[in-house]
Order: sequence, then structure tokens, then C-alpha cells
Amino acid sequence: MSATVRTAPSAVSHPAAASRSAAAAPEPHALRLAVIVGSVREGRFGPVVAEWFAREAERIGGFATVDVVDLADHRLPLVFPGSAGETDAETARISAALSQRLHAADAFVVVTPEYNHSFPASLKNALDWFHTEWQAKPVGFVSYGGVSGGLRAVEQLRQIFAELHAVTVRDGLSFHSAWERFDADGLPRDTEGTSAAAAAMLRQLRWWADALHAARARAPYGRQG
Repeated sequence: MSATVRTAPSAVSHPAAASRSAAAAPEPHALRLAVIVGSVREGRFGPVVAEWFAREAERIGGFATVDVVDLADHRLPLVFPGSAGETDAETARISAALSQRLHAADAFVVVTPEYNHSFPASLKNALDWFHTEWQAKPVGFVSYGGVSGGLRAVEQLRQIFAELHAVTVRDGLSFHSAWERFDADGLPRDTEGTSAAAAAMLRQLRWWADALHAARARAPYGRQG
């Protein structure tokens, strides 16, 4: 999947109401959402789920841009450089490109399957390569799999994002037997239920993204000693 950055349609409001809102509050920040495809295996189902969710996020609104970040397009090595080490030119290029997209995001949605009671190694590798990119930002989850629907992967990811100083939102989406839940056009068969669940998570993400962006603007996030 190639890199995809979408611009969400702007909401239309009555001029008088817009004027009152502008007088009551400052212009809101144009928040950016990054949807991360966590699996890189051949024949993966993740892009189907991620593309559907990205379209839902655009339709529902609340984020100015929706960027689909496919880890298959950013192949980082499993061997990390030492604290004073240098990476080769290609690794440096890949790392810088992915870092830029993660830094630009105000919120994340991680799309993950469940492999052997956990999440993909490709996703853990990407999390470990970066630090400040995740800090003081909200994270939501869309999981998929067999009977468990990827929920066990999400529970483990919540612990890791807490260590990375990110905030995970309560609500999420889980697709049990995911390949049966989507039609040939890549759309969920339960359109109403999945759209409602997506909207609920996006509302929480938007609230946290707005609050944490304002907090980062007041003072850079840092560890408190």
C-alpha cells in the first residue's frame, strides 16, 4: 500500500453560528490522524480494514487529515544501532520518513491482527524504533482475527503504549472472523454497527487529541523527575 494522506471535508455551518463560535473560542487546531497498518505478511487482511476505517474517519469528520501509514512501506531492520552508532543510508532514510509522518500526527489508530496470542513483530519493531513521536498523544485500536477478534493483541498494546507515554482510549473496534465480516468491496456487512463503533472511538480520540495538543503547545512534554 502506498502512502496515503487524505484531507477530510470541512463541515458546513450557518454564518451566524460560526461567528458566535469564533468569538467564544480560538480557532481549533487542524488535527491529523494516522492510521497504522501493523501487519506486513503476505496475503494480509489489514489493508482492507485500514482503508475502510480511514474512509469512515473522513466521513465522520473531526480530523483535518487522515494518513494511512502502512508499515510494509517502511521496512526497518530488527537490529537497532547502538546508543552512539550510525545506521546505513537506506535505514536512515526509512526511519526519517516514518518519523516525520508519526511526528505530524496528533492521534493514532493502530490496525492490528492477532498472531499467536499477541500482535505482529513488525508492529513492535516500529514502536521500538521511535520514542517522542508517540508521547502525549492518544491511540485507538481496530483489531481483527479469529474467535478473539484480536482483543488479546490490543490488551498487550495498551501496556506498551503506556510505557511510551501515550494515552489509549477505551472504545475500539474488533472484527471476529474478519474475513467473513467484510464483503467483496471491502465494506463491513454490519454497516450500521461498525460505523457507530467507529464514531464512538473517533469522538474519544478527537477529545484527547485536542486536549493533548493544547497541553503540548503550552509546554513540551517531558518526564517528571
